[in-house]
Amino acid sequence: MNNCLLMAEIVQSPQLRYTSDNQTPVAEFMVQFPGLKEGDPSSQMKVVGWGNLAQDIQAQYQAGQRVLLEGRLAMNVVERPEGYKEKQVEMTVQRIYSVGDLGTMPMAPPAAAAAPAATPSPAASRPAKAKAPSGAAEPAPSYDDIPF
Repeated sequence: MNNCLLMAEIVQSPQLRYTSDNQTPVAEFMVQFPGLKEGDPSSQMKVVGWGNLAQDIQAQYQAGQRVLLEGRLAMNVVERPEGYKEKQVEMTVQRIYSVGDLGTMPMAPPAAAAAPAATPSPAASRPAKAKAPSGAAEPAPSYDDIPF
């Protein structure tokens, strides 16, 4: 199985073209990943989308956007003019999601902004239900021994 999820930044806007035989739309663009360690250079990879997805990619995404890509990875061998062969990675995308700029996105809204104080919640306007007394309290379930 060859399926992966990658988060990257688009560095080259998608270019839409059509195949010569049956005019299938193909979108191609370059994405960039940061280095694994501080000081490591970033890496780039070519991404390809086909069909209706290619048209959506070209219409909705441009350089500078951060995206989550789901698809298949492939290694292509390219003959260089210098006389040697080079391997290049390429991803055929099946789904793409925009994730925005994670550096400025808050993880959760502040508690004061989540629920306005002037509007009472529906739970506050209902009377609390009385619990029926039970003979023995149920023990809390143990999640320590979950088989995987």
